[in-house]
Amino acid sequence: MWVEQMVPLLAAGYRVLRLDMRGHGGSAPVDGDYTMDALAADVKGALDVLDIKKVHYIGLSIGGMIGQGFALAYPTYLSSLCLCDTQPSTPPGSAATWDERKAVVRKSGLPALADGTMTRWFTDEFKKVNPARWREIRDTISGTTPQGSVGCMSAIQNFDYLDKLPTIRIPTMVICGDLDEGTPPDRNKLIASKIPGGKYEGIAAARHLPNVERPEQFNRIMMSWLAANR
Repeated sequence: MWVEQMVPLLAAGYRVLRLDMRGHGGSAPVDGDYTMDALAADVKGALDVLDIKKVHYIGLSIGGMIGQGFALAYPTYLSSLCLCDTQPSTPPGSAATWDERKAVVRKSGLPALADGTMTRWFTDEFKKVNPARWREIRDTISGTTPQGSVGCMSAIQNFDYLDKLPTIRIPTMVICGDLDEGTPPDRNKLIASKIPGGKYEGIAAARHLPNVERPEQFNRIMMSWLAANR
């Protein structure tokens, strides 16, 4: 999901570590329900194994939720924090929706949710102008392990960092697609308002993955932010 960011990051001399969550991409699933704190601890574990002492963390959706947990639990690892299209706590009134999605995944696997997910993640225009990338991401969703998906859904269903955000002292940028309905701009602006010195940038004509749908705008914000905190 970060392909569009790799060229400018590497060209600027950054080393980039892209982590797969449990049961996603190349990572094996772990049985049971996951918690956001456990997923944040997974990030710390990976950094410790690789002997990486300090990072600029960029996370989108659940990655942004994990980033908040990481900043709260392990602040000394962070030079800066960039949270994208995310939530500060379990989305209000979402428990039943997540239960329904988990039931579908247990019964039919991720392919049953792939097309609906893509509709939430991208505008109709994106599918028309970049069909190959659209299919690639849909196939990535379909290839996610059921256990990894259900475990992470459970983490989203049961977390709340909102009241702790004012204790974060890491330079923080929040970015969100203006058309994102699942993690809407108002919830992202709330995160930026709660973290001391937090900044917010919206990206027009993008839904849930503005880094893929509007990479020029996203990369301009991201690179400027990283340069300011390098």
